[in-house]
This record gives sequence, structure tokens and C-alpha cells, in this order.
Amino acid sequence: MRPAFYALRRGGWRDYVTVLHLPYTAWHLSYVVVGGCLATEVGWGRLGLTVLAFFLAMGVGAHALDERAGRPLGTTIPSSVLAAIAVGSVLAACGIGVAVALRFSLWILPLVAIGAFLVPAYNLELFGGRFHTDIWFAVSWGAFPVVTGYVACQGAPRLVALAAAGWATTLSLAQRRLSTPVRRVRRDVVGISGEMDLADGGREQVTRELLVTAPESALRLLSVATFLIAATLVWFRL
Repeated sequence: MRPAFYALRRGGWRDYVTVLHLPYTAWHLSYVVVGGCLATEVGWGRLGLTVLAFFLAMGVGAHALDERAGRPLGTTIPSSVLAAIAVGSVLAACGIGVAVALRFSLWILPLVAIGAFLVPAYNLELFGGRFHTDIWFAVSWGAFPVVTGYVACQGAPRLVALAAAGWATTLSLAQRRLSTPVRRVRRDVVGISGEMDLADGGREQVTRELLVTAPESALRLLSVATFLIAATLVWFRL
């Protein structure tokens, strides 16, 4: 069984695509777009740069660190390459954030600092793993992108951004509740035995496929739904 439903066959360029966790990356970049579209006026250029910065820091950098730390996807990318990709992408993201902050709003500077801290703190499980929890995942990859997208367009945080951050946090927690047991079955479980006794007297074998199919279907649908919400808001604001 593949380590993730979006994982390509191991080797070569396919490993680099797999490491991007594309469905989940698109999901969390959608939070940035939602936050930006809640601003009074959407600065499309700034919003685009913010999405790019999050793609570099989270989609590339954070996932490269995650793969280097424990090889959860089992890729063959050298550790030195993963480290270089992570450092380069996070620095590039920070550079974009600082440039936007200096040209538009200094409120963005503390957000850049927070993002630069969260990527290694979460993915490398620094400080004894205190930041590698479900709630920190939801705050880091749910609430934080929404607020940053909003500030990048509005110039300062407001209550509407916090309300949207609550939505993103809750949705990200739901993602975590679904994905954690699926990852365990896909990556750690080597065999399953047993069966379920049904009310009609029948029996059904418990298999790895049975345990992952429903939650992964929900994850796919939620990722599409979040992307569609972001796309709808862009359409509405254009």
C-alpha cells in the first residue's frame, strides 16, 4: 500500500511531486485565498505573492523537512537535497514577506517571523515536540494562513479574520482526526486480521482498505470543497 493516496511510484522526479502533498497543499493555500478575499479591497498582487510565499514555506519547505526527518513517504531524495530545498524555500518565502511588508504594511513582519518559526518547530518537532500536536497543526496550517492572507490585503488584522481563522482551525482539526489513523494504517501497519459480525448475521473481513477508504474519501472531498470555497470567493470579488 502506498504511504499516501497521492503518492506516486517511488523514484526520480515522482518523489519530488509526492513530497509536495499536493491535495493538502492546495487545501491550505485555499485558506490564504479565503483570508485575502475577506478584506475590504483585495490586493490581488499581494495576495498572489502571499500564496506563493506559503507554497514555498509550507508546500515545499515544511514538507521537505518532514520527509527528511522521518521519511514518511519513503522517497529516495538525498537528505542533503531535502535540507537545501527546505532552507532555500523558507528563506525565499521570508524574503517575499519582508518585501511586501516594507511596501505595504509592517503588520506583516511579525507574521513572517511567526511563519519562519512554525515551519521548523512543527516539522522538526523542536522543543520536545510541543508544537507537533493536533491543535498546533490546526493553528499553524489553518488559522495562520487565513490571518496572513487577510493582513496582506487589508493591512491590519480585524475580527472578521479571527472568525475565519476559527473556521480554518476547526476544519484543519477535522483533517487531522481523519488523516492520523489513515497514515498509521498506510505506513505503520503491516498486517490486519479480524472480522465484523453484522446485524443480519453476515460477517465482513477487516482489511487495510476497509479502514482507509472512508476517511480518505472524506479527506479528498474536504480538500476539493475548501478549494471550491476559495475559488468562489475569488470569482465573487473579481
